[in-house]
Amino acid sequence: MDIRRFGIGHRRQEGLSGSRGVSDQPIHGDEHGAITEFAFRPHGAVAPHTNPNLAYFVVIEGGGFVQVGEEVGRVAAGEAVVWPPNVVRAAWTELTPMRAIVVEFSSEMSDSGLLEGGAIEGGRPESVAGPGGAAPTPAEGALAPKPILPPPDRESPDKEPW
Repeated sequence: MDIRRFGIGHRRQEGLSGSRGVSDQPIHGDEHGAITEFAFRPHGAVAPHTNPNLAYFVVIEGGGFVQVGEEVGRVAAGEAVVWPPNVVRAAWTELTPMRAIVVEFSSEMSDSGLLEGGAIEGGRPESVAGPGGAAPTPAEGALAPKPILPPPDRESPDKEPW
């Protein structure tokens, strides 16, 4: 068994290059990709940058803002943002902290973009199958609309999130 530790007491205090008020802890990294936990303090920021890899910015606690290309949006725990390859990306907080897991997929993967794998003998594991081994049905409903907030004032150097 290989247990990877992250969270309070396990993060690198210096944080990612080009960041402010952000500490991180790599959880996994190899030729296929990387998984890293990021902890943003209030007014923490990862500056706009590009990366050749597809990544998911998965917010697990708190909330803040993200940038993808020219778009800026508010994110909160339970939401994931797709960061496409070679597109400007950034993340920051204002008055509250935020924790996120970034899952990054290497651009060097196979042409299909999929890793090889195999099926579980006998189909679905019992823990995933519904009663009588039936596949679970999709949930119904919708998210409540989010209020649209203006992006932070990026024209003023003293209010720059990064």
